This record gives sequence, structure tokens and C-alpha cells, in this order.
Amino acid sequence: MKIAMIGQKGVPGRFGGIETHVTELATRLRRAGFSVTTYCRSWYATDRIDRYNGIDLVTLPSLRTKHLDAITHTFLATLHAMFVVRPDVYHFHGVGPSLLAWMPKLFAPRATIVTTFHCIDRHHAKWGFLSRLILRLGERACLVSTDVCIAVSKTLTIYAYENYGKSATYIPNGITPRRVATDDTLLAPFGLHDYGYVAFVARLVPHKGAHTLIDAWKRANALRPDVMRDLKLAIVGGSAFTDAYVKKIKKQAAGDESIVFTGNQTGDTLEALFAGSRFTVNPSTSEGLPIAVLEAMSYGKAVIASDIPAHLEVVGEYGVPFATGDVDDLAQKIIALAADPMQAASLGHVARTYVENTYHWDDIAAHTAALYRKHRHAVRGVLALE
Repeated sequence: MKIAMIGQKGVPGRFGGIETHVTELATRLRRAGFSVTTYCRSWYATDRIDRYNGIDLVTLPSLRTKHLDAITHTFLATLHAMFVVRPDVYHFHGVGPSLLAWMPKLFAPRATIVTTFHCIDRHHAKWGFLSRLILRLGERACLVSTDVCIAVSKTLTIYAYENYGKSATYIPNGITPRRVATDDTLLAPFGLHDYGYVAFVARLVPHKGAHTLIDAWKRANALRPDVMRDLKLAIVGGSAFTDAYVKKIKKQAAGDESIVFTGNQTGDTLEALFAGSRFTVNPSTSEGLPIAVLEAMSYGKAVIASDIPAHLEVVGEYGVPFATGDVDDLAQKIIALAADPMQAASLGHVARTYVENTYHWDDIAAHTAALYRKHRHAVRGVLALE
């Protein structure tokens, strides 16, 4: 069976939850015998390789602006898939790219159209009114105009039914079990050392809440300098068409030597930053099912996370929730974990066991493969009747 993955920035994933999702999923589908083509944006695919883990990579250009990057690349990728690859399954990732799922639906009616609803993008603070309206149309396309829609969290399945009367298939994001030793040599360039810092790992966009965390970090230092004295805050991530926001939060942190910006990191360095952290914080105001939280837990790290529904699915019993946007509450939760390293370690151990048993990429790929086969059998049955 031939699968085309469309909508992601590229494979292998260097940053971004959708890119990690597609990389992990496509790799396992290829191992299971599927032929998989993934589309990469030329600015993201810096290595310009044609294959990765047996996956065929097709690199195409895009108009690299905040509003046109995803949709222009999706248009070219869909055309290429329809006229060159001719897959059995078109799999669109994200509500924006799903706006163009009608193309193969109309011009390749024998194919199966699958979408994955990763998050409610229109809730993200970086978008203006018109963009949010278009993303709302993308949600409808993702849920209504396709053969099957996958939702990565239970929260999103509820949202889909309540807002569109559609049942989405729940298949979550996942993790690969981690057993990584700490490595001070990879941390030293950032002025960090093992267990001497708290990590925030995310794109630097407003809805991820780095500004809330910086305020809370400063508040915690002011309230309990005795507890916080030897800890740093590592902000791991970079801009996503949000240079003005990055400049703003760096100005917010200016003068505080305990706050370190590492920029985007991948590979061994990112692993070292996760593994060496005391615990992690995710103060987002909007998520689908954040891979960064799952990955932190897979490294055995306690996670302090805002109490949005998507977080509570994961950290409600296996982490430390705080009131979304509440700087004082977050500061108190940071102080509490910083003051009790044994509690942080214990929470991290329980969290790792939970995500390894519940969110394993192998299981997620198997469920996705079964979904493809089910709908391809249904298509063959219809074709036989014709």
C-alpha cells in the first residue's frame, strides 16, 4: 500500500511536534511493509536527502511567510502526489493543510483520504482574525471532507463531536522509550550542568507561554532565593515566524543570568538537555497532545504543566498541573519541586512508566496501519460493486 504524508515541514523532524509525529509514524509504517512518501519544505530540509529510514522524501518549495508557507507547499505536494506518486492513501497532517484535501477527493476518487487533527490552531495567539477564520474552515475540511479523521487526544475527539457532530478516531501522539545518560560536555556550551536547571522545550510562540514561565521563574527566585539559588532555567526552542515575540521574551529575561536561551536543538544535544534537567515546565494555553510533554516524561522527568484539558490527559495524575496563565501558582509549583528533588525524581519515575505503557509509537503505528487497511478494504468493496 502506498501512503503520501502531506502537511508536515519535513522528515526527519528537527523541530515541531507534527514533524516528530510524521517521522516516527512513517518510519514504523515503512518497517511494516508500506511504501511511504513524505513531503518536505525546501527551507526545512537542509540535508536534501532522498530517503530516510526507507521513507521516500520529496522536497518542494514554498512561499516562506507566516501565512503562505504551509498552504503553498501543501498545494504543490498534493499535485505531485496525484500525478507522480499516485498513492492509495493521502494522509494530511494539520487543519491548515486539510483545506486542500478536496483535491484528491475530487481528482483521485479511488484513493482514501485521511487527516490528522493535531490541535486547534485557530486558538494560537499568533493568528489574526482572517487566519483564524480560514483555520476554522480547515477544521471543517479536516473533519467533514475526508474518509477518516484521526484526533491525537481525547480532548480533540470531544471537540470534534461537540462542534461538528463528527466522530474522530482517537490515535494519540507517542514516545520512544529513553534510557539516555546525562552528558555535561553537551550542556557546558550553555553554562548548564546535570540536574542544575529546569527545562522548557517548545517553539517560541505566544501560546507556548514562555513569557508566563519567565515571570514565574523570577517570582520564584524572589520568594525563595535559598531554594532557587543553584538552579537555572533553560529555554530550548526558536522562532516560528515569531521573531518579534522572541525579541520580547529575551528583553523580559535580560539581566537574569539564571535564564539561558539555547535556540533550537536536535539530536544528541536535545537528548542531553532533556536528560540533564531537574524537571520540565510546559505553560501552554493551547495544545493538541504535546509531544514535548510526553518526551520529557519518557526521560523520567516530572512535568509542571498548565491545566488545559490536553495536558490533564497526561499529567493530571502523573505530573504537576498549575492554573493556566497564573504566574503565582506556577512560581509556587516550581519552588515546591525545586525544594524537593526526591519528589521530582519520584514523579519522573512514575511518569516514565505511564507513558511507556500508554503512548508507545509502535502501538500508534499499528493502530494507524489497521485504520488504513480497514478503509482500503471498504474502498475495494465499493469498487467491486461498481
